[in-house]
Amino acid sequence: MNFLRSLTPTQQVATLFLFVFGVLALISITTLLLSLREKRHPVHGERWQQELEHGRSLMRTTWFMVVVFWIGWALGETVATVLFALLSFFALREFITLSPTRRGDHRSLILAFFVVLPIQFWLVATAKFDLFTVFIPVYVFLAIPVASALADDPSHFLERNAKLQWGIMVCVYGLSHVPALLLLEFPGYQGKSAFLVFFLVSVVQACMVVQHLLSRRLEREPFAPNVSRSFNWSTWAVGLVPAVVLGGLFSFITPFKIGQSMAMALIACVAGSMGHLVMKALKRDRGIPNWGPRGVGVTGANGLLDRIDALCFAAPIFFHSVRWYFGV
Repeated sequence: MNFLRSLTPTQQVATLFLFVFGVLALISITTLLLSLREKRHPVHGERWQQELEHGRSLMRTTWFMVVVFWIGWALGETVATVLFALLSFFALREFITLSPTRRGDHRSLILAFFVVLPIQFWLVATAKFDLFTVFIPVYVFLAIPVASALADDPSHFLERNAKLQWGIMVCVYGLSHVPALLLLEFPGYQGKSAFLVFFLVSVVQACMVVQHLLSRRLEREPFAPNVSRSFNWSTWAVGLVPAVVLGGLFSFITPFKIGQSMAMALIACVAGSMGHLVMKALKRDRGIPNWGPRGVGVTGANGLLDRIDALCFAAPIFFHSVRWYFGV
């Protein structure tokens, strides 16, 4: 700990990423060796093969998220904002691609992709937090129906506009709060905001992984079977525990005390897991198993929303909780 404290903030963040990449590399190598062993000596049943494949899928998602955040940190706050703007663009494209549109939606879609999205992330890059937090929920939510009404197409008007507004809210508004964390300034915490992003992603991902594994191991009756066959309150509550404990252990890299760190982890995990459930409901409504079906390039984004759906819900709740409680 004395050695870590002697490092500069940049060196501390770099050390953190080296540690994370090392742990992920060890787990990935272990998973690869297990899969090779199973191919040569298939001693386990089909269920074991499915569990192994699910584990590899979780690792791919984790690698994706860590690499994205590492690139964003390494290239600076401005590049990180642009990077997340691109992720937001592809996530919104994926959302809209799997939702039916009409000719009357073209103006609203152009407004969403080429006006709303750039302005939202520009507000983030310039740290205009008071405006960026209300720009979409207030101004955009009023402007989208106006643009749609001017297209002179009243067929399914409410449904079409609600769909686009919901896509903007999740894919643009929610995700824009991740780079915004890099710009929060705490007294005595300059240059370390990347730790906040790492904290958020770590606790949310840990919660999702534990809940996923528990739901597969403990076959309990689902609470909302028409939405999710794996969600039930017991596994959900148990899955929160290790994530909250992890948040407490990570308090030393945040400006929070242990109790505050655990409370923030709980808030982020509840928001992320509930958001994941909501996105499952949206997928059921669209009649698809996942946003990017395996082997089929339906959206061109390879199931990006499946990787970031929990984060899109957790990021704004976490961001505003931190700003409100600490007055930053």
